[in-house]
Amino acid sequence: MTWRRGGKPEETSAARLWRPLSRFITAEADLGARVAAKGPAAAFAYEFLRFGVKQGWACLFGGLMCALLIGTHLFYPAHAALSRYDFLTLAAVAIQAALLALRMETWEEAKVIALYHVVGTVMEIFKTGVGSWIYPEESLLRIAGVPLFTGFMYASIGSYIARVWRLFDFRFKRHPSLMFTLPLAAAIYANFFAHHYMPDLRIALFAVTALLFGRTIVHFKVWHTHRSMPLIVGFGLVALFIWFAENIGTATRVWIYPSQAAGWSPVAFAKLGSWFLLMIVSYVLVTLVSRPRAMREAASATEPVSMPAAESA
Repeated sequence: MTWRRGGKPEETSAARLWRPLSRFITAEADLGARVAAKGPAAAFAYEFLRFGVKQGWACLFGGLMCALLIGTHLFYPAHAALSRYDFLTLAAVAIQAALLALRMETWEEAKVIALYHVVGTVMEIFKTGVGSWIYPEESLLRIAGVPLFTGFMYASIGSYIARVWRLFDFRFKRHPSLMFTLPLAAAIYANFFAHHYMPDLRIALFAVTALLFGRTIVHFKVWHTHRSMPLIVGFGLVALFIWFAENIGTATRVWIYPSQAAGWSPVAFAKLGSWFLLMIVSYVLVTLVSRPRAMREAASATEPVSMPAAESA
């Protein structure tokens, strides 16, 4: 529950943004009231459950893509007229269309996905060209050897950030201005290309990231109140789960690294640093659509305000 400035209560819920969830708002509120009446332990368990459900909903696009990778690896016919990669591309397009048609995804999130699809595909074309990894199977729907569904895998990261932002009602303290974060994201993206021809600048990029985001706190609402954590810790946790997903991708032979040509082995843990930096790029792209809003510290200021520049607190 939040409060209007006039002092009257106003129920808000991120579930109102998605039609399939909105019908359950009242029922869930009644369930929550009954659980809360049972005491702090029951309330904590219920809040933990809500956290898991919200995270699962935010991962919807990426989860469906991972399910497709595993399912096609186990069951897709080896000699089907439609190649596995082309099936994955068509399935990803169908999922995207269905999410929009069912209003399970907003058009604002679709814009982020489209932008990140382009950013990811360009990187894929370059990286496969220099031999960083390969796609071993044949397909028709590809650009320069890169199957078109790969852009959707990158876009699932942007989709997750956009959805979790709404579901957990993000608010921030000491968030850096876009005038600093956008050049950082551009430099990180450029370094993914340039380090093949010049010294790798990722250590410097890590340092700048720590300088800009080291003091930033993200406040997220699981149930009635906002919890908080350092934003940079959140980046690290998401990067870790992306690394897990990458292991699923290589284990299902959707793409492989040169070291995995003779047989699968876990992706090097050092790749976690690359995913952390890519998380920064993804996050900054999302902030172009969902601008960070400040968490007001004063008890009387319960209504968050927009934060177009760095917050002074």
